[in-house]
Amino acid sequence: MSAASSANPVSLPTHGGSLGTAPGTAAQALILSRYQFRDYLRSRRFVLMMSIVAVIGAILSFVLAYYHGSATVSGLTSSSDAFYGSFWTEGVAIVIIFSGIIFGGDAIAGEFQNKTGYFLMGLPIRRASVYAGKYMAALAASLVAVLFYLAILVANGAVYLGAGAFFPVSLVESFAIAILYLLALLGSVFLFSSLFKNSLYAVLVVAVLFLFGFTIIEGLITALVKIEPWFIISYAQSVIGYPFLSSLPAHMTTSTTMGPRGVSSTTTTYHPTYLEGFLIMGGYWVLTAIAGLWLFEREEFT
Repeated sequence: MSAASSANPVSLPTHGGSLGTAPGTAAQALILSRYQFRDYLRSRRFVLMMSIVAVIGAILSFVLAYYHGSATVSGLTSSSDAFYGSFWTEGVAIVIIFSGIIFGGDAIAGEFQNKTGYFLMGLPIRRASVYAGKYMAALAASLVAVLFYLAILVANGAVYLGAGAFFPVSLVESFAIAILYLLALLGSVFLFSSLFKNSLYAVLVVAVLFLFGFTIIEGLITALVKIEPWFIISYAQSVIGYPFLSSLPAHMTTSTTMGPRGVSSTTTTYHPTYLEGFLIMGGYWVLTAIAGLWLFEREEFT
């Protein structure tokens, strides 16, 4: 957000109080989020994000057309749960990750690198308002991307599932869980963005961690340490697909394979429960948002 656009909100009429009194923290955050969201809609990053979703949707539509709608995990074209369980669960997770990287990766770091924060902090605007405003704007822009992907998927569902099954209740439930995951991921992204004063470093770290870093760490912890990786945010991602399952997976499954020379190895796989997934996502959302704001409050602009 440029210095000029950042300064615009404070020139607006105040909401209550005497003339010349700055709005409260919540009012400032709402005003800043509106201006930041407007900037997102006019930016190249928004076009980039919509293009990514459009490409994903085009590939999905081509695959479904090529296989005549039978390209689901279970092969049941008449089952809406099989259809959305195949394409919504993983697809929306990818959209959420890219949205967090594009809209939130440099949200705070950019204020330091571009020196816009130096001018912004000279105005009667609280840092909490700036942080919350940018978070809400990134959330709104990410929601647009998620809804765009949902619209593409539902349109395909209407073609291959029929009018009576293209929008099941399980999809609504999964969508609500996906929004909670989006809130948690944005909280984590804003925390990392607050750690750096360079936008490039912030975006790279966020991209590496969320695209494959956390997944690799989760696999190493499960294979080597052999404990449940409940403290990794990617571990809770699978809960998004639970509404489409006829029965929930076992919390822990163990399998034994026989290797060379008769040496057996035991592999343990963990699956979060509904409650555990909600607690992980909710905990990440609250704790990372607070930690990111705490860091932002203590950083000095020079």
